[in-house]
Amino acid sequence: MKKITIAIDGFSSCGKSTMAKDLAKEIGYVYVDTGAMYRAVTLYALRHHLLQADGGIDEERLRQEMDRIHITFRFNADAGRPDTYLNGECVEQEIRSLEVSKYVSPVAALPFVRETMVSQQQAMGREKGVVMDGRDVGTLVFPDAELKVFVTASPQVRARRRYDELKAKGMPADFDEVLRNVEERDYIDSHREVSPLRKAADAIELDNGEMTIAEQKEWLMRLFRKAAQC
Repeated sequence: MKKITIAIDGFSSCGKSTMAKDLAKEIGYVYVDTGAMYRAVTLYALRHHLLQADGGIDEERLRQEMDRIHITFRFNADAGRPDTYLNGECVEQEIRSLEVSKYVSPVAALPFVRETMVSQQQAMGREKGVVMDGRDVGTLVFPDAELKVFVTASPQVRARRRYDELKAKGMPADFDEVLRNVEERDYIDSHREVSPLRKAADAIELDNGEMTIAEQKEWLMRLFRKAAQC
């Protein structure tokens, strides 16, 4: 089988990362969570007081700080997946908080943030053999990816998954607040000026609202085998 690039895009909390991580582990590819990269930038902005309670962003200061934001991934053998590191610090749990979720879409919509992250993502996948998930991987980062998948599910289903994830981690969560956050992120992601969330013309759509993780894995493996044998 030839090495290919796999782009998995879709709405927030629809299981993209789980699908991508499992597939990458199964086939021995590098996994890159682009959403985690934008979350790490958001966490940096929160820590450095660049975000305001009313949702405002100190864009000029954040622009000046971008050269100081270095994001890497390291495989966690105990968890069986990569962890996200911000300037050498593991921030995998911190970037999944509801506070980061509240701000990540506005931060990710900033053109200079997307330009910096896309450049890093393209460098990570230059040699192929990569599974990357996010919002614009198939449309902007790797428009020539051999396999593109677009994942979706209803906002209610995705909010329930996110709520259950937060509770399982012992983090505070209110379902109605999580649902509002999911719907707000959908709107911002779909309406931003720079690389809005949309299905690539040649992407295969999957509504996984009623599917188990095992069913998703089997479905994706079939697509991979077909794409890698072409």
